[in-house]
Amino acid sequence: MDKKDIVSFGYEELLSEMEGIGEKSFRGKQVYSWLHEKLADEFSQMTNLSKALRQKLDDAYEIRKVSMAARQISRRDPTEKFLFELHDGSMIESVLMKYDYGNSVCVSSQAGCRMGCRFCASAIGGLERNLTPSEMLGQIYRIQKLTGERVSNVVVMGTGEPLDNYDNFLKFVTMLSDSHGLHISQRNITASTCGIVPNIKRLAKEGLQITLALSLHASNQEKREKLMPVARKYGLSEVMEACDYYFEKTGRRPTFEYSLVGGVNDGPEDAKELSALLSGRNCHLNLIPVNTVKERDFERPDRKNVLAFKNKLEKNGINVTIRRERGSDIDGACGQLRRRYADSKKEK
Repeated sequence: MDKKDIVSFGYEELLSEMEGIGEKSFRGKQVYSWLHEKLADEFSQMTNLSKALRQKLDDAYEIRKVSMAARQISRRDPTEKFLFELHDGSMIESVLMKYDYGNSVCVSSQAGCRMGCRFCASAIGGLERNLTPSEMLGQIYRIQKLTGERVSNVVVMGTGEPLDNYDNFLKFVTMLSDSHGLHISQRNITASTCGIVPNIKRLAKEGLQITLALSLHASNQEKREKLMPVARKYGLSEVMEACDYYFEKTGRRPTFEYSLVGGVNDGPEDAKELSALLSGRNCHLNLIPVNTVKERDFERPDRKNVLAFKNKLEKNGINVTIRRERGSDIDGACGQLRRRYADSKKEK
């Protein structure tokens, strides 16, 4: 019989589960605290439980391991990248970025990705599987234990599309912000999506206060289709309408992510179209000079072009920043470290 993934049980679910195996509900509170506040790796560490109960838990449940396979530390800025191995051998990435306001962790929501965005290393090789809530939480828990520092902000912008793993992602957000766990404010949680319209609208009605970040990457439908296959299913006007709906329902202004690709989407006409697209919307635009991926032929624009693009947008009243580059001396872009690991395994 397969053991149950106990870290994926929500607070109330775990209380009911403990009662279901003949224990008092307060035992569920104790177990939940060990898992999500004290970050226990083994049932044997739960010293305020009887030895018999610890054995009972060990027989029926598992604390699935999120084990570090590689760690890269930037010499240029306070950024670290982690490659984690899951219980079935799947590999995922996470990034720790330290700022004056606190520590931010970027987590993966899937092993691989099926969205196929042309400039992204995460999509090379396609989707392996969805991550469970415990595997998403486990990335944060493992980083906190490895560094001894608290995480205050979480961005779901690593490998995978969170809205393609909707139910697990939603449970992850609920548990992460729950007062019985790490209790990270939902306002400090950001999720990035390539634009799965039905689930953007569904998320808008969940009563959450997280920030939605849309991977825009093009100023018109034709270019977006060339860069992002998902655009063939959900048109740009439909996606923008869904973002407006999210703002209307939650009061949380969306962020638009725009990867600047040299000679592809960084020209004066692109800036003009992008200004028209965002004009009048309560939003923020992040310009991201694209990371070069060896399997792709896209190039990053030079600094002069990036600044000229930003200036054109600002003159048109767009709230825009150039995202500060972090981890440029390590495998900083989504999917790069995981891809390098996969390539090294093939060579052996």
